[in-house]
Amino acid sequence: MARLYLIRHGRPSATWGGHDDDPGLDETGRTQARAARDWLLSRPEAERPGLVVSSPLRRCRETAEPTAVALGVAMEIDPVVGEIPTPKSLTGAARPEWLRQAFQGTWAAIDGDMDYDAWRTDIVASLARRANTAVFSHYVAINAAVSRLLGVDQVLAFRPDHTSITVLETDGETVRLIEKGAEAATGVL
Repeated sequence: MARLYLIRHGRPSATWGGHDDDPGLDETGRTQARAARDWLLSRPEAERPGLVVSSPLRRCRETAEPTAVALGVAMEIDPVVGEIPTPKSLTGAARPEWLRQAFQGTWAAIDGDMDYDAWRTDIVASLARRANTAVFSHYVAINAAVSRLLGVDQVLAFRPDHTSITVLETDGETVRLIEKGAEAATGVL
């Protein structure tokens, strides 16, 4: 089984629900990105990632960049590991409350215009195809994968901190959770 690392982006320069829909990292976030790179590169040779995948959003790309540069690889952008799709009817100020409601329940109970349980299945399927890869993603997408792997329906399976690294294994078809990354308090709830 090959190692797979699921990393939450570093601290962004703007909070969720703020005015900037695609913020980059603040100085702390840039420091966190370098620390994630150093941790990933310190893995034994057989467990070290050789590929870097990122959500299309700027905070993930900026977190992934130091690792991609250090490995000398091009960063692959994968929208599947991006932010949870927000219902089209919601505007910026309504999104935080929608997320708070979603976090209180199950994947099937999320009010929206898509099948969120299918979305988390798609994330795990995307991860299964990746061997020896560092995947930079988001709080909710990481919860989608972890909850699916744990076999729980609650949206909030754990609280990954900024640059928290969750360790997985894959054989190319299935994914197994090895260790959840560091948890922290969050402003989401």
